[in-house]
Order: sequence, then structure tokens, then C-alpha cells
Amino acid sequence: MARSRRLVAAGALLAVASAATAQDSTQVFRAGIAVVSLNVTVANSQNRFVTGLEQSDFSVFEDGAAQDLLYFSKTSLPIALSLLIDTSASMEERLTVAQDAAVGFAQRVRSQDMAQVIDFDSRVEILQNFTNDKAALERAIRSTSSGGSTSLYNAVYIALRELAKVKAKSQDDVRREAIVLLSDGEDTTSLVSFEEVMELVKRSETSIYTIGLQPREQSALKGFRQAEFVLRQLAQETGGRSFFVQQAEELSGVYGQIADELSSQYTMAYVPKNTKRDGAWRRLLVQVGRPNVTVRTKRGYYAPAR
Repeated sequence: MARSRRLVAAGALLAVASAATAQDSTQVFRAGIAVVSLNVTVANSQNRFVTGLEQSDFSVFEDGAAQDLLYFSKTSLPIALSLLIDTSASMEERLTVAQDAAVGFAQRVRSQDMAQVIDFDSRVEILQNFTNDKAALERAIRSTSSGGSTSLYNAVYIALRELAKVKAKSQDDVRREAIVLLSDGEDTTSLVSFEEVMELVKRSETSIYTIGLQPREQSALKGFRQAEFVLRQLAQETGGRSFFVQQAEELSGVYGQIADELSSQYTMAYVPKNTKRDGAWRRLLVQVGRPNVTVRTKRGYYAPAR
């Protein structure tokens, strides 16, 4: 079974290695109608999540032009979550603690949610397909073992493609998409480039939360600076959040913060006033009419092409 999943992952990677630039539009464009959906996080100056806001508290701008919301929900929608765990050789001494933290996170998956587990080192392996079975998720997490190098870009690419397969069966089955990624070093063995990954990220509807576990060896810190840049970019582009910790024992608290955020988000959608189908990048901005709050959402999206 493990071998077959590795083959599936490898096949998916080969199929999408040059696919990012071929995407016509993001998934929010369906049936010829452009609907842009947003997952929005609001936090106060103490980094506590602000819940209970109303639609009238939000203003959404696309390339500076105000938009009219078509849909708004302050109730946390179901989520499709991809949990990515770096199992390269450098994780060996800290993998058990990392597993414990990831299991604690998986235990917070609700009955209406779905999660999958992917580990990556020199290769990418889908250990558990999407499920809400907490015991199955725990078994997958605890089955990870360390070895090899780091194929971070491959892992993100495959996770995005797997999330794209999770289709809503009805309007009541719409899911938010998220990736939670743990890594302790820079990419060294991926077949796809950072640029290809970022292109697919921009064309997805996925929020990415990244956790950088800093290496213990001083000699590895220089390489980690590159990883830190990548992890920050993935999070910032998608409206997620990046975390950097020195000790594996801090991971449990970080996973807890991510779980709290995912359960405190607002979901909203609008039909763009700009109806041009030019495939251009459109910048997004969401504001809240309250002082001393920070608002996070994805930075933008590609308009549909002709």
C-alpha cells in the first residue's frame, strides 16, 4: 500500500511539474460566473482572534475598487486539510515530539472536516487519504520515520493537487482548503521549482500555514534562512501564517494556534465589478472598521482568461 501511494504521488508530480502556467483560472470561477471567495482572519493587538463581527464591519477592495459582498458567514465552514510533515534525516531526534504535536492537532478535526497526512523527505508519500477518522490520522502520523533529504516544493505541489480533487457535492458541502506544513530545512531535492510552486499557490483556494523548526546545528542555520523565506512567502501569499520555533516542544502550542485560527475565520464572496476576462493578477484588500485589528486573507487572484 505504501509503495502504491508513493507511485501515485510521483505520478501526480510528473503530471503537474509544468502545469501551473497552464491553469486558466482559480477554482472559484465556475459555470462562467466569476465568484471570488475569501477566508478572512481578524486579530486584535494581543493576537487574539476577533469573532462575532458582522458583514457591515468588512470592506473588500479589488485593485482599489470597493466590492459588494454576495455571501458572508461568521460560522466556521467545514475544512479540507492537508497535514505535511518533514521527515528528512535532520528530523530524526525530534520526530517523536513532532509526531505528538501533529497528533494533538489531528485530534481537533471535527466530524464535518476532512484531513490527509503527507510526509516528505527525498520522496513524497501520502500516508492517509482524506478522512475524519482521528484514529486513522494518528496511525498515519506515528508511522512516519526519518531519512533522506528535503523535497518541500514537491510536497506542497502534490498537496495542492490532492486538495483540488476534493469537490463539493452540493452548495451545502463547500469546504475551505488549508495546508499545515512543518519543515526544518531548505528544499534540496524537489523536481519542481519555487516559482512553479508559487504559481500554483496563487491559482489555488488554499490557505497555507507554515512551521519552521530551526536546526540545532549552527552550520545548518545559513540554509535555514532560505527555508524561512520560502515558508514566509507561502503563508503571506495565501492569507495563512508562518511560525518559527527553536524547540520541538513548542510545536504543540503552534499547532494549537493554527487550529484556533481555522475555527475563528470568516468566509465571504463577491462577484468582481471588473468583468474583463484578461487573466490578469488582481490585488485584494480586506479592511475592518475597528481600531487596532489586523486582517489577513490571500493577496490576490488571477482573473479568468478568455
